[in-house]
Amino acid sequence: MELFGGGMAGDLWPRPGRVFAVSPQHTFHTFAEAIDDAFARWDRSHLHIFELWELGKTVTEMRFWDDPAPEKDVDADTVTIGELLKPGDQFGYIFDLGDRWKHQCVIADQDIDPVETLGILPAKPLPYWGWGTIPDPYGRLFDGDDGESPFPDPPKRWPWDGNAPDAEIITEHSPGQWTRTYALTRDLTDDDPE
Repeated sequence: MELFGGGMAGDLWPRPGRVFAVSPQHTFHTFAEAIDDAFARWDRSHLHIFELWELGKTVTEMRFWDDPAPEKDVDADTVTIGELLKPGDQFGYIFDLGDRWKHQCVIADQDIDPVETLGILPAKPLPYWGWGTIPDPYGRLFDGDDGESPFPDPPKRWPWDGNAPDAEIITEHSPGQWTRTYALTRDLTDDDPE
């Protein structure tokens, strides 16, 4: 599954992605929760839908839907992945119908043995591989970011026991907008070894 973009991040490239272990018996609702966990979504007050393009159906939580269309809409709380999808199928997942965080999903052609691949038999869908930077849904880059304040200075030392080396490279990243990497210089004093 890859995150194409949405919200303040716009279109993402390269796209962050995740690979999941999902049973055909898992509901779309439990899969949506796993996707939102894997993409670091802490604000879960937004609706989400699965778009099953080949079937012309939408899977959503009907308890929040005012006017479902029975011929098209399917309940995510009761329908399982295996009832509607098969290996090789592609479909979409959208989190937050306002900001539209769009994902493209593909059911793998080959099954995995979860015990062999993960070391466990998970009770719910579980991400087990991934790549890329996950953008903050509101575009924040640091605690207290109001969109106008300048970047805070990087820490002079690591916050733990003082045995870690000083940071030498800092990367500032705004997904979908810019990345800036620079080397830190340090002032040598008489107490510093050269």
